[in-house]
Amino acid sequence: MPVQPNASNQTKEKIIDAAVALFNTQGFNGTSVREIAKKANVNVAHISYYFNGKGGLLEYLVSKYYEGYLSVIETGYLRLSLETPKNCLLLLIGDILNYQHENRQLARFVLREVTLDSMLIREVMTTYLTKEKYFFKAILEEGIRSGQFRKAPMAHILVQLKSLLNMPYLQPQYMSEVLYIQTHESYFVKQYFHEIEIWIDHLLCDPSKKEAIV
Repeated sequence: MPVQPNASNQTKEKIIDAAVALFNTQGFNGTSVREIAKKANVNVAHISYYFNGKGGLLEYLVSKYYEGYLSVIETGYLRLSLETPKNCLLLLIGDILNYQHENRQLARFVLREVTLDSMLIREVMTTYLTKEKYFFKAILEEGIRSGQFRKAPMAHILVQLKSLLNMPYLQPQYMSEVLYIQTHESYFVKQYFHEIEIWIDHLLCDPSKKEAIV
């Protein structure tokens, strides 16, 4: 028989879902613990018990997102021994897009929060995002060594790649209200992946670009 979720886990999930929804519409600072408890239909004390308050809840959400994100990247990086650098990068990007789409409300909140300067975010930078840089850089450098990718300023390539991956979740209202792109639809991931594939072909793999800047 399938394992049924216990009441404790159900309460935690209700708090998480309520918090993410409110943080996305009202902002972290604009949301009170009481509002989270009311939306989750739980006692305020539950938030202190499970997360040690709103600050602990923020730390939990950021860690939850990046633990899963890093797991996707580490698994994708292992393909480098079996795939060409380009295929490895494309498969990894596909996995990241799917992970973000499956966790789009959490991704929207966390990626926006990472743009702010705080002690927690500095810790994220020195742990999760430093590891992310290592794996992306290793794949790109292997592509350069093998001749599949042209030489290019690594920092600039990483900034552009990160921007492409994060844009739909940093600017959700712009995507939907101005560009009429519905990022919550399942077809979005497939279409957006194709556009990133074109970017990789032209920026990293285009042999007509003769410059070799390091």
